[in-house]
Amino acid sequence: MYNMHAIVTTGLTVNLGIHRALEGVDLRVETGSFVVITGPNGAGKSTLLRVILGLVHFSTGSVQVFGKPPAQVSRDALAYVPQIKTLDRSFPALSCELVASGFCHRWPWRVSHQAHSAAVEALELVGGVHLAHRPLSELSGGELQRVYLARALVREPSLILLDEPATGIDMAGESDMYRILDDYHRHRTVTILMVTHDALAAQYHASHALLLNRRVISYGPAREALAAEQLGQAFGHGMHTHLNCDCERGGDV
Repeated sequence: MYNMHAIVTTGLTVNLGIHRALEGVDLRVETGSFVVITGPNGAGKSTLLRVILGLVHFSTGSVQVFGKPPAQVSRDALAYVPQIKTLDRSFPALSCELVASGFCHRWPWRVSHQAHSAAVEALELVGGVHLAHRPLSELSGGELQRVYLARALVREPSLILLDEPATGIDMAGESDMYRILDDYHRHRTVTILMVTHDALAAQYHASHALLLNRRVISYGPAREALAAEQLGQAFGHGMHTHLNCDCERGGDV
């Protein structure tokens, strides 16, 4: 049984060379939350995910994932979906092999019957079973993201981390991705952290939002945490509301 909090950070500060990526981040993410992380470029969003994954060392403070330091958390408990724009699609592999690598925690040079069955089930879960034996090089952006989602879900993790998963896919693919995540979150006790620049989608799909600009600007229910005042603080300029054209201009063009 996991703690009430999936993630707890206290005074988390991360220095990457001379650059301070995160500063004094205090955060408590309840188990079962769907949290979007947003903020300007260079705000430390991806760095925070990598700290939680145990891939980046922090300078001061503490991080607990399900009550343990990141390095002590079972690999089966965590799943990571990277940005597809960072991936090499020329790698000679099939979709089912990529999904199976999430099951095996290594590249499956020979896919066992168990790993293949698990990969096909995960692809079916995301509506991508027809992609199982397609080469990665032939997939569209949306199809590749679907395969990576299947890879993340293949071991039924307790925590899913996604780094701008909508980047590089079209609107239909983005809609499918959110539908898959919403359905998965609704039917399982899973915590989701997703980095995104789409504050509107965040307010619609997420239970909570974390607004970052190296430090925490706001955290809480998505609509409250992403109110205009908080967004203005994070992005460093005055936010404004787009009024109806006729009202603003008195109907004149």
